[in-house]
This record gives sequence, structure tokens and C-alpha cells, in this order.
Amino acid sequence: IPFAIKDNIDVAGLPTTADCPAFAYEPEKNAFVVQKLIDAGAIPLGKANLDQFATGLNGTRSPYGVAKNSINADYISGGSSSGSALAVALGLASFSLGTDTAGSGRVPAAFNALVGVKPSCGLLSTSGVVPACRTLDCVSIFTLTPNDAEVVLNVAAGFDHSDSYCQHFEHTTQKAINIIGVPRADQLKFFGDHDYAALFEQATLAAQAKNFQVIEIDFQPFIDAANLLYAGPWVAERYQVIAELLASKPEEVLPVIRHIVEPAQSISAAQTFQAFYQLAEYKRQCDAILASVDAILTPTAGTIYTVGQMQANPLALNSNLGYYTNFMNLLDYSALAIPAGQRADGLPFGVTFFAQAGRDWDLLEVAKRWSSNRVC
Repeated sequence: IPFAIKDNIDVAGLPTTADCPAFAYEPEKNAFVVQKLIDAGAIPLGKANLDQFATGLNGTRSPYGVAKNSINADYISGGSSSGSALAVALGLASFSLGTDTAGSGRVPAAFNALVGVKPSCGLLSTSGVVPACRTLDCVSIFTLTPNDAEVVLNVAAGFDHSDSYCQHFEHTTQKAINIIGVPRADQLKFFGDHDYAALFEQATLAAQAKNFQVIEIDFQPFIDAANLLYAGPWVAERYQVIAELLASKPEEVLPVIRHIVEPAQSISAAQTFQAFYQLAEYKRQCDAILASVDAILTPTAGTIYTVGQMQANPLALNSNLGYYTNFMNLLDYSALAIPAGQRADGLPFGVTFFAQAGRDWDLLEVAKRWSSNRVC
């Protein structure tokens, strides 16, 4: 089975660039997860484009060129795992590996009508992966169907002693998901996209038609947690990865990436601990809300932008794309993005189900149930 690999994941004999030629190196061995797939018979086709240093949700931040949407090239593909999503959407590979720290494995899935697995943190080893935020990073999976996603996940998941953030998880379903939470209407954001708003309403009706019980939940603590990712000290993890390059060859890092990570130099230890304490409070609140349902359903993204719009306003619009995704790894949840219809212009819309860590296979069962005779 042929697969593509995001170019921040090591493949022996091929350079790992993280989308920065000056950063490139040639690894001597495959990343742990790549080796597991090869051992099972998968065939690595090559490396895929990304937003530089996996910093972005749009697919336009690359010296190798903009990764354009697979349905309409005027629009963004989503990122940072842009090339990985396109390899599957365009029929070049049967599945692909990406990474997901803030939505990089879910937003491109939504914008290209794919299934995007954002596994529980530590379920897939990150050995041989260039970090974005090492404490939050996940290796993600893109496929055309939930069944394909399950096959790949079953092979790719596994404990890696060399990865200090890898965890033991049972590779099985735990409990059927029947009660679905959705954000209150006043907490949903579609940034003026009436088609996406209507499609999410259709998605909630589709869930009810498939005998899910749908109830409203308070989404505000999740939003508050999401705001910590770039406004808090976690951006210092991104700085740490490229600090030497920024000091020696700053011009090799795209200006938008420098604008995001360079301020991290001034983050103090006191600010970091304060953010940890705040996140712990949000985690307690969010876990209590999630305990009242089996899983939560949101749009994967509130809208989609043209390449021109994104390049004209790269920070604010990228932030909009993370409204429903940025909290996920901070709060240590499992998530699954799936297609859920399309706009009048043919551009796809996607939804994400998320649950507590370790419920990855339960979410796949939901996706199978959702995809059979899909209502929307």
C-alpha cells in the first residue's frame, strides 16, 4: 500500500527539511512509525509539503510553493500537513502521515474531504519527527474512509521506549458513543460563512437521524484553553527547535514564522508556570463537561479562505482556522475529522468528533456509523 510522509518525519535516504532548506538533514533511519508501516508492507512514496516547521493551518507558508486545495485551486489546502492531505485527495497515495499540534491533521482533512485521525497524545511515537511543540505533537493519519484509517492506526500505533512521551494504550473500543455534545449556538463561529453554518446545522440533524442523542454544552472553557496555545508559553517550544537557525541564518525562516516564534525569547519561567496553572483549571472544567457526554461534535473549521485572502492577512485568518482545533492537544483529547457535506460552490465541509484520550477506536466506530448512508 503506497503512502506519503510529511517532510518533518524521517525517512531513511531522503532529506528531512521541515520545509526549510537550510535546516535540512538526511536521517540514517526511519521514524519509528514509518518503520512500523514499512515492516507491515507499506510502500513509502516520498515526502510531502507543509507549512514551514509545521507552524500554520493553511498550506501557504512554504518556500517550495503554495499547496492548493484539491477541489478548487483558488483556495487553501489547509495545513500544516498540506501535502500529506493532497497526496491522498489527489489519488497519489492510499494514505499519508502528517502531524497535528494545533489542527494540522484535521483542517487539511476538512478542506479536502478526507478522514483525519488526530490520535491521543503518545499513541503514535514521535521518534524521528521534527518537533513543533514536543509536549503536544501527534503523528496524524489521512485516509479516504474510516475503515482505512482503522487499518493504518492499528499498524502505526505502538509503544516506543525511545520516545519519552509515548504512552501505552489498549488498541480496542471501550464504550459505544451515543450522547454527543455540541457547542451552544452563541459559541459557534463561522466568520461570515453562511454555508458552513448551515452545513453544521445539517450535521447535528444528521447525528440525530442516526440515533445519536445531541445536547448543547458550554464550549467556552475549550475556547479559553485554545487561546493559550499561541498566546501562552507553548510557542517557546517552537522557538527552541529553530533557535540556532534563527541566530545564524534568520533569513532562511519565513517572515511569518519568525513573527510567531521570535517573541518567545522573552517568555519567563514565571509566565510559563502561570500558564500551566491556568491550563490545569481549564482541563478540570473541560473534563467535567466532556464527562457529561460520550463525545463532542464541532465544525473542524469555521470557514475556508482563498490563497489570496490568506496571504493578505496570514495571522488573523490562520487564527480563525484554529478556533475549533487549538485546544485539543493541550487538553489531551483524541479526535477524528470526517467529511460532512459541501458548500454550494463544491468546497467541502468537515466535522470533528473528540473524546477523552484513549478513545480513538470508539471515535472510528462513530465515523463508520456516520459514513454509512450519510444523511448530509
